[in-house]
Formats: sequence, structure tokens, C-alpha cells
Amino acid sequence: MSDPVRVLLVGATGLVGQAVLAAAAGRPGLRMVALGRRAATLPAGAQMDQLVIAPEYWADAVAQVRPDVIVLALGTTIAAVGGDRAAFRAVDHDLTLRCATAARQAGVGHAILVSSVGADPAARTFYLATKGEVERDVAALGFARCDILRPGLLRGARQGAVRPAERLGMAVAPLVDWALRGALSRYRSITASTVGQAIVNLASVQADGRFVHHFRSIHSAARGTAYPGS
Repeated sequence: MSDPVRVLLVGATGLVGQAVLAAAAGRPGLRMVALGRRAATLPAGAQMDQLVIAPEYWADAVAQVRPDVIVLALGTTIAAVGGDRAAFRAVDHDLTLRCATAARQAGVGHAILVSSVGADPAARTFYLATKGEVERDVAALGFARCDILRPGLLRGARQGAVRPAERLGMAVAPLVDWALRGALSRYRSITASTVGQAIVNLASVQADGRFVHHFRSIHSAARGTAYPGS
């Protein structure tokens, strides 16, 4: 019997991170380790390890764990850091890249990065430009396999207060999604549970390469019929 795939999840307390933990609970062949600054809520009956450590030591923790796969699901918002762009970049780019670099130096061959639809280093908006830069920089580390997920608006039960803009976005998402067809379908909203299931399934895929996943590809991966990307 082969050893389970050891997956290190960075960003376990966020909406996507919690969805990954739920999807991985009871999953044969996977061993999940959650890394965060505070303890994540684990699903009932989950056989998972947690490392609760200050972020300045995360790179050391990644090197010690030496997982088979690292899932990078860190993310904040400009509003959450009081409009401080440097503070936003410190999490979404710098901390993510430090963890990815530590993983690559430890011999990890597979990285899964949660980004955003529209991510592009040349984007006019600071948020999307930062997401594009971290995609570029993580991919440049040379992982044998790198999966980049670019979901649209994430739907799901968030911890803490939901901001008015998020509440409005989730309310109108079904109407907007209906109008987004063809190439625009990548901008449709998507449930965090679908993204979490896709990540868990992708963690077991062996083929090498760099793959970017939008709405349709994420759904395909969640069903267990992953293909390169769209």
C-alpha cells in the first residue's frame, strides 16, 4: 500500500482553507497538515495535524514538514488591512512567496496556489496586479507541477462579519452568472466548497506542468475529471 500524500495547507482559517479541510476529511490517501497563526476549525472526525505558529516562522515550519504538496490559500483584502497596500502585499505576495520558496528548497514538487480571476501583473487594479505577480513568482520557482486556481466571487459562509459589498455580491451573483456565457463564464461566482474539492483532487494528480484553472476547469477538477485548465 502506498504512503498517503502529505499536503501542507497554508491559510487554513480562511474561506477556501476551511473548504479544503472539509473536503479532505476522511479522504483516503491524504494526510493534511494545516499551518496558520491561529487554530483552524477542523471537521468532525478529521485526522489532521495543525501547526499554530507566528508567520515569521512559517518558512521554517514548511521546511520541517517537507510535504509532497503545498496549498497556498493565503489572502486578505485592502479593507481588512485598513487600506494599507503594503500590508496587503505583505500577506498576499510576500508571505505566500516565502512559504512557496521554502517548500521548493525543501524539495516539494507540487504547489497549488489560490489566486483570482483577472490576475495579471499588468492589471490596472492593485489587487489583481498583486495576484498576478505572486502567480508569476511562484511559478518561476520551478515546481514540477504548479496548479493556479483563479475563482471568481467566492460564495460560502465566512467567519466573522460579512462586508456589505460581499453580501450584495453574493445576493446578485445568480443573476450575473446567468449572463456570463462563453469566454466570460470564467467570471462566474463559485462556491468555496467546489474550490476546496478541486484542490483536494488536484493534490493527488501526478502529471507535471503548469496549469491555470478558471470556472469550468475548477468544476471539472472538483468532479475528479481534472484537465489542464481553461
